[in-house]
Amino acid sequence: MRGEHFDVLVLDVMLPDGSGLDLCRALRQQRVKTPILLLTAQGAVGDRVAGLNAGADDYLPKPFAVSELVARVRALGRRGGLREEVVVVGEVEIDLGGHRVLLAGKSVEMTARELAILETLARNQRQVVSRDQILESVWGTVSESKANTLDVLMARIRRKLGGASAPIRTVRNLGYLLEEP
Repeated sequence: MRGEHFDVLVLDVMLPDGSGLDLCRALRQQRVKTPILLLTAQGAVGDRVAGLNAGADDYLPKPFAVSELVARVRALGRRGGLREEVVVVGEVEIDLGGHRVLLAGKSVEMTARELAILETLARNQRQVVSRDQILESVWGTVSESKANTLDVLMARIRRKLGGASAPIRTVRNLGYLLEEP
């Protein structure tokens, strides 16, 4: 899911390969702000409280009417998640919802991959993001060939954002950091 952007996430508490509650907690720890709706057959008050405490925005016990599920998803979608979030670093503006980048108020042309890399850094602003985290977020896999591609794309992004004054810093042996130049 890293690198993907959704209006709403709908998770079942009982997933075939783990717990939806654990996944919800992990997403919140990664600072994913997308609204989350948990579905479950466990509808006791304690279960609902546990789901909300795990970071869910809403909790719908089974069985439920499909019309109610649709209404809840629409309501959560109206909250917007990250749709309107803009990250400003120096003269660079990254519109996460609009998938646009401005440098000193002027639009910067970015390929889809370049934009995905920059958005990954923006969503983790002021934190070092490892090369593997970027590869996983943008390509969904970690491999040597993708790592070489990342190097090329990172150089292009820096060039497009002002070269030496670009707000991306390499942290040796750790990864990359988006911060004021």
